[in-house]
Amino acid sequence: MSILDAIILGIVQGLTEFLPISSSAHLRIVGEFLPNAQDPGATFTAITQIGTELAVLVYFWNRIVRIVAAWAKSLTGRVPRNDPDARMGWIVIIGTIPIGVLGFLFQDVIRDTFRNLWLVATVLIVFGIILGIADALGKRVRTEKDLTIGHGLTLGVAQSLALVPGVSRSGATTTAALAMGYTRPAAAEVAFLLAVPAVFGSGLYELLQAIREPGQSPFTLGETAIATVVSFGVGLVVIAYLMRYLKRGSFLPFVLYRVVLGVVLLILLAFGVLQAY
Repeated sequence: MSILDAIILGIVQGLTEFLPISSSAHLRIVGEFLPNAQDPGATFTAITQIGTELAVLVYFWNRIVRIVAAWAKSLTGRVPRNDPDARMGWIVIIGTIPIGVLGFLFQDVIRDTFRNLWLVATVLIVFGIILGIADALGKRVRTEKDLTIGHGLTLGVAQSLALVPGVSRSGATTTAALAMGYTRPAAAEVAFLLAVPAVFGSGLYELLQAIREPGQSPFTLGETAIATVVSFGVGLVVIAYLMRYLKRGSFLPFVLYRVVLGVVLLILLAFGVLQAY
């Protein structure tokens, strides 16, 4: 594939990583419409997500530094373990365990079976509807101060569902948080923070694999690097937009988009315009 393809997919990654519409699904779908019509693959997807997670680090830098510092100090008793920032550190660690374990155990299925476009289309619709229900019925009274270790584990399990393209990492975590009564901004911020170690872990793992065994991705490492840089820049803009939007807006536009996209994808598959693999 070409540098232009990489740039296009980098833009797609940056635009969709933080919105609850599944970046992996969009990379999978858009890849089919590029001149070479090819799935960019799980390796390319995971590595380019490093770019968008770097955007998270930049946007939430002060918050993340405060969390890490409080968590480290809580180990020696210099900060109480029930300190909100220290507790957030533990929640991120515990919430990362489910996706780390499942991602490692089922990596072959993730690379192959889960990338079936029939599955992607169905998941887009089903989890879009679930997000809509959680957004409409959630009480939206809890903030980050109300987070517990149990809630963190629940959010971690929800995040692991994003191993299936179409679910959306931010969408699954946000849906679970909304269902537990958290406000929209709090749900989104927790989803972003919880994703940091998981995404960096999977991205760096895939990067090492790509270096050791070239050819796992249709893109060269240079092209993948370009896409990663592009995704960082676009992702930073999207985070800023989404956090402002959620102070007044709902997730309904994203729900409708997911359902429409899923239906269109099913029609294209049914008429043979696209192939499942």
